[in-house]
Amino acid sequence: MRPPRPRRRPPPPLCLHVLLVCFTMATATTEASSTGSRGGEGAVTTTTFGVTDESSAIYSTSTKVYSVPHPQAAAECPKRSHLPPRPSPPVGLPAPALHASDMRLPRPPRPPPPLPFSLLFLAPLLCSAFLTTPAAAAPRTGSNGGEVIRSVTSMGTKGAVSAQDILKKEPASGVIALKESMKFFDANFFNDSKLREMEDGAKEFNIPAFRQNRKLVALENGGLHNPSALVFKSQWRDSASTESRSFDYPRPSNVHRPSNDEDIAFMSVIELGELIRTKQITSRELTDIFLKRLKRYNPILESVITITEDLAYKQAKEADDLLAQGKYLGPLHGIPYGLKDIIAVPHYKTTWGSSTFKNQVLETEAYVYRRLKSAGAVLLAKLVTGSLAYDDIWFGGRTRNPWNIEEFSTGSSAGPASSTSAGMVPFAIGSETAGSITYPAARCGVTALRPTFGTVARTGVMSISESLDKLGPFCRSAVDCAIVLDAIRGKDPGDISSREVVLDDPFRVDITKLTVGYLEDAEMEVVHVLSAKGVKLVPFKLNYTVESVQSILNITMDVDMLTHFDKWQREGQDDDYEAQDQWPVELRRARLIPAVDYLQAQRARGKLIKEVKDSLTVDAFIGNVTDWELVCLGNLVGMPVAIVPTGFKSIENPPKGGTRRRTTVTTGIYAPPDHDHIALALAMAYQSVTDHNKQRPPIDDVGPNDEVHR
Repeated sequence: MRPPRPRRRPPPPLCLHVLLVCFTMATATTEASSTGSRGGEGAVTTTTFGVTDESSAIYSTSTKVYSVPHPQAAAECPKRSHLPPRPSPPVGLPAPALHASDMRLPRPPRPPPPLPFSLLFLAPLLCSAFLTTPAAAAPRTGSNGGEVIRSVTSMGTKGAVSAQDILKKEPASGVIALKESMKFFDANFFNDSKLREMEDGAKEFNIPAFRQNRKLVALENGGLHNPSALVFKSQWRDSASTESRSFDYPRPSNVHRPSNDEDIAFMSVIELGELIRTKQITSRELTDIFLKRLKRYNPILESVITITEDLAYKQAKEADDLLAQGKYLGPLHGIPYGLKDIIAVPHYKTTWGSSTFKNQVLETEAYVYRRLKSAGAVLLAKLVTGSLAYDDIWFGGRTRNPWNIEEFSTGSSAGPASSTSAGMVPFAIGSETAGSITYPAARCGVTALRPTFGTVARTGVMSISESLDKLGPFCRSAVDCAIVLDAIRGKDPGDISSREVVLDDPFRVDITKLTVGYLEDAEMEVVHVLSAKGVKLVPFKLNYTVESVQSILNITMDVDMLTHFDKWQREGQDDDYEAQDQWPVELRRARLIPAVDYLQAQRARGKLIKEVKDSLTVDAFIGNVTDWELVCLGNLVGMPVAIVPTGFKSIENPPKGGTRRRTTVTTGIYAPPDHDHIALALAMAYQSVTDHNKQRPPIDDVGPNDEVHR
């Protein structure tokens, strides 16, 4: 049985009495002057209660100007949540103002709806203001000083207005409001300086991007169009074949061991493999050569984090023993290499390039490492990743470009690119989320491949974004890239995005049957060479209407990254990050990206993918590999690109008398998803008649007139 309804409501809580006294005192206080500007005094609007009937309370306002006190009053005020909930008042109804002594709470016929949620933010500020007297006036400052509460401006005479109308007027400081709002994100751990930075970032980046994406995909209700790309599959069509076959590698002829180690260090993987197969050199000898180069040039280039010397000699011995037994595992048998240090190897540190994790040992075996080990390759070193896979700055320094050692390598796969370019390893494995293969490969003048998304399983690899991260090889040639890709591609249960991508054999592609487009910024030498090889070349332009390509990538990458490093940020470890203008800023801003707008970005991404698919009427196309729009587009779509050196040019401001330092020139050969073999076949065709990829950087001798510090 329901208990009988009491005849009268219980007395209001003490908090309400305090507020009513505050209202009365504020109404009776005389008007004082105020500057209302930052660093000075602010203005406060006083409010009195009125009652029109038994079910609604009216907020009546009159504007008075007072000095604003230090914010401790707000903290001392009883919590607004202790008040009984009140309905939102109707707007525009006149009501007489009542004094606290005259006011009695009416008994409503039913429990009133909750107080408008927005007033939860405003109540502490109002309470602080009402308890203020002119004598206690003081500037309102944040933890760093100088941040003043701005006034709630005049709202007319004592006509009734709603709480929503109050909030529409000039608000309190954005930082103060943001600090209050972060409690409802369960993220109230930022200081005022970081909140101010986040506020600026949200205004400059987040809000314009949200609006662009909503305009693109959210003008119709029901979600019937532009589905999310959140569950990401990069393939554009189902393959008729489900069996993935190994490539049929060419066997080089007349390969002889050079007389000096320098020449050996710059041989290609396929050439070194032939030396091992024919027993002209042992894996142990190769390991000695490359370990010496790692130790010699790392102090200059800062491209190595951990040398895995004991493991390297152990694996080299195993490779030599197998060969002595007549067991040859293929072209990577006994070949040394390096891994980007986001890839886990048991018993060795996996630092992620960060001082926070520099002593971390992950007792797990990454899929890509396991594949290379089964192919007989020999791990020499964990190579530099930019801190948490962002750019080329890491806890031990900043990685340099072997072609111009006054220049940095760019991109988080800095170590793989720089070490391969300098002949410190024959090949290396890097990763890309947004340019970390393409940029350092282009800067350091090496051949590399960003594969189709999902081609190489990422089990045991630090994750930035599950729908963007890719692993790929840095090599001396496109032939080497094909060999390494064939060894590492595959699906693993630890990476649900990975799949068995069925690729044709790039060594058997008939390029004369291909139609290849070239963008306006393509390197025309590549166009002319491929045309002379029988490829049909046509001018080409990618057509799509999505204007927010770059912001879609940033929203996706930053939110995904924050999910993986939430604890890192909450514990304040971002304050120890090596480059404060990188992840710390981006991930704080990511806190302010609502889930709905993240999903709108994925829907816009789906729209982009469809438009690119419809626009790509050629078998492949040639374009600038470091154009940021194209980098973002390629990663969002999941398309492969081969990065190919195409020449050199003089550095800017060379020393008098000249220098051997150079700026590398590169291009990208792009193909649709699951057509990596097309990009590789075209790159191999180009390199078969050019030698840009065979040039050696001037690490030891930058020229007699160049006094660059080494």
